[in-house]
Amino acid sequence: MGGSLALALKKKNVCRKVIALVRRQEAVRQAEALGAADFATTDPAQALPQADLVIFTTPVRAIIRQLGELAAFYKPGAVITDMGSTKQEIAQAMANLPAGVYPVGSHPMCGKEQAGLEAAEATLYEGAPWIVTPLERTPPAAINLIFDLSEAVGAKPRLLAPDRHDKLVAAISHLPHAMATALVLAAQQVAETDPAVWEVAASGFRDTSRVAASDVTMMLDILLTNRAAVGEMLALAQSQLAHLAAALAAGDEAALRKLLEQASQQRKAVYNKG
Repeated sequence: MGGSLALALKKKNVCRKVIALVRRQEAVRQAEALGAADFATTDPAQALPQADLVIFTTPVRAIIRQLGELAAFYKPGAVITDMGSTKQEIAQAMANLPAGVYPVGSHPMCGKEQAGLEAAEATLYEGAPWIVTPLERTPPAAINLIFDLSEAVGAKPRLLAPDRHDKLVAAISHLPHAMATALVLAAQQVAETDPAVWEVAASGFRDTSRVAASDVTMMLDILLTNRAAVGEMLALAQSQLAHLAAALAAGDEAALRKLLEQASQQRKAVYNKG
């Protein structure tokens, strides 16, 4: 995510300078070779005091920890944002930042299963929703900056409160990850007695299971920092599966048709507009 943003900012010439703060020396060389940064370093003292805008792109629990750990390096007046997939715990950590900086949460609704700079794409954010979750202390200028940033790379910004964000993304992002995981594990159980299941798997299984291949550390952080909302959505999904199972067990064609048509029409309404 961070590499893709850096590439997009460089490609569109949005910033005076893009500085990459990375964990490994190998990533320093990689960021510079890809043209994703004007300067890359593993030393926060070399990167953060220069930055008017600091963007955290690590997994959620790392963001929560690093926000405070790196606070001594922030430039006075800097805007501090993130790209984490859950927002309430990040907002709580941001609320504790020094008074001289301006925190505002954000979350671009896009991504890839592959992690690392080698998977970076400058076009990743084009057309994607970019949720902005300000704090009570966030000044309008900081909110406007994140709106401008997201629009500059082709995204579509929208304001949401952190708790509302977490409930909505639990339904349309975190639940699909959990369901894809369950789908793959169910097929894996079938494979224990008949491995041919993998040989007959085709595009339907590939498409519905795709997000199960996402970075495990990222997904652990997402699920564990949004437990209540994800648990609520899993309960809703279990209820819907129970309706399907009951109709199937009863051979109730009318009930099955109603459920399938309802889902089909809703899916088309969301993705087949215009």
